[in-house]
Amino acid sequence: MVRVKARFQGRFQARFQIRLGRRAIGGAALAGALGIVLAAGALAPARAATWAATWLEKNFWMSGPNYTRDLPQCESHPALDRIISDFRTKEFRFWNSELRIVGFENIHEVATMPWAAQSIPRRFCGGTAVINDQTKHPIYYSIAEDTGTIGVDWGVNFCVVGLDRNLAYGPNCRAAKP
Repeated sequence: MVRVKARFQGRFQARFQIRLGRRAIGGAALAGALGIVLAAGALAPARAATWAATWLEKNFWMSGPNYTRDLPQCESHPALDRIISDFRTKEFRFWNSELRIVGFENIHEVATMPWAAQSIPRRFCGGTAVINDQTKHPIYYSIAEDTGTIGVDWGVNFCVVGLDRNLAYGPNCRAAKP
């Protein structure tokens, strides 16, 4: 007959005792036995044979990179509108500023997919952002595939030189360039 008896001694202390027939196991012996059982349980999966993923597992969102390399152009209105919207949100929410981008000038492509073939397709662009305080700042941005909302569509990362107050892209927006 096995009986487990727990007695609480204080706020965070408890004593456990297991009775096997007439013999009682408690304290350090119980802790040692529990440690051995847990260690054996942790090593059991390592000894089991490892199998490759089945056909069903491979076809369940595990296909690997499957990029179409279909990215909008640098002058694309949806991409520029997303930059305008995100810049306004960032300035208002985090910097308590009324600055807005009111236009773009000299938009040009800097590079397309400058890295290895299997990396995420990106188009790097540059130009000049016209701000509502009548100043012009260089802007660098990238349009990347599958980096939008929950990875469904393309996304835009941008940096306006002189208005990257927390230096998220480093000095002079160095990290926003290829």
